[in-house]
Amino acid sequence: MPGRAARTTALAAVIAATVVSMPSAHAQPADDALKVYNDLTREAETLSQDHLKAQSDLSRANGIVVAATEAEKKALAESEQFRGQVDTLTEATFEGARLNDLSAFLTSTSQQDFLERMQAMNIIAADQNEAVSRMSATLAAATKARTDAATAASAADKLAGEVSTRKVAMDQQVTVARNKLQSLTAPQRQTLANPGTKVPVGSVNVPAGAAGAALNFALGEQGKPYVFGSNGPNSWDCSSLMQAAYRAAGVSIPRVTYDQAKVGRGVGRGEVAAGDLIIYYAGQSHVAMAVDGTRAVHASTEGIPVKIANIDSIGPISVIRRVVG
Repeated sequence: MPGRAARTTALAAVIAATVVSMPSAHAQPADDALKVYNDLTREAETLSQDHLKAQSDLSRANGIVVAATEAEKKALAESEQFRGQVDTLTEATFEGARLNDLSAFLTSTSQQDFLERMQAMNIIAADQNEAVSRMSATLAAATKARTDAATAASAADKLAGEVSTRKVAMDQQVTVARNKLQSLTAPQRQTLANPGTKVPVGSVNVPAGAAGAALNFALGEQGKPYVFGSNGPNSWDCSSLMQAAYRAAGVSIPRVTYDQAKVGRGVGRGEVAAGDLIIYYAGQSHVAMAVDGTRAVHASTEGIPVKIANIDSIGPISVIRRVVG
C-alpha cells in the first residue's frame, strides 16, 4: 500500500517518545485512557498488516526466483538436446562427398540418383536449420530466465530488508500497546474483555453457499482472543479470521486487509449482506464480516475477544467487498 514505508519510518521515530510521554492510566479519565489504548492498538494493527504484507511480497519474490531458475535449467537442457542434433546433422553433411549441388551432380550415376541425392541434401539442410533455430530459441530463453532470476533475487533481497524493518517497528508498537493495556485499571480491562452477547451459530439467517459457511465459521470463533499477527486456531488477528472463515467455506482470499479490500466486488453500505467483508479506516488496516445489515463479527484488538459489534461503531468504513455472489 502506498505510504506504508513512510508510515513505518514515522512511527518508528516516535515510538520511544510515545513510551516516555504516555500518561499513566491513573492520571487519566477512564474514557481517555481507553481512547489512548485504542489509538495505540490501531497503530500496532496497521504495522502488523504492513509486516504481513511485506512477508507475502517476499514469499512471492522468492517464488519467482525459484521458477526463473528452474526455467533456465530447463532451457539449457533443451538447448543441449538440440545442440546434439545440430552436431549429428553437421557430421552427416560431411560424410563422403559434400552435399552441395555440384558434388551431387558429379557423384551421381544417373538422373534418378542425382534427384535422390538432391532430395536427401535438402532434407538434411532443412532439419539442420530447424535444429539450429530451436537451439538458438532455447538459449535465448535461458538467458532471459537468468536475467529474470537475477532481477527477482535483487527484489527479494530488498524485500527481506523491508520485512526486518517493519518487524522492528511492529514489535515496538505492539510492546507500547501491551504496556498500556497492563496500565489500565481492572475495571477498564474488564470492559475491554467483555464478550458482549454472543450470537449462536445457526441462529442467524445466513445465505446459502460460501458466504453463509464463512459467516458460520466466524460466529463460531466468538470469545477467542486477538493476538497481533496470529493465524489461529486459538487466537486471531482481524484478517486471519476472515481468511480462515472463507477457507473453511472453500474460498481462498488473501491474508492481509490491503489485499482483502480488493477481492470480489464492491457494494454500498445500503447493500451490505451477511458474509460481506467490511474494510475500515483510510489505510484499510482493519476488517470485519457482516452478520446482517447492522452487525458485524470481528477480531478487534488485543484485550478484546472476537465479538459482534455494530457495523458503523467499529470505525470509518473504507470499502465493502462481496467475496462471492
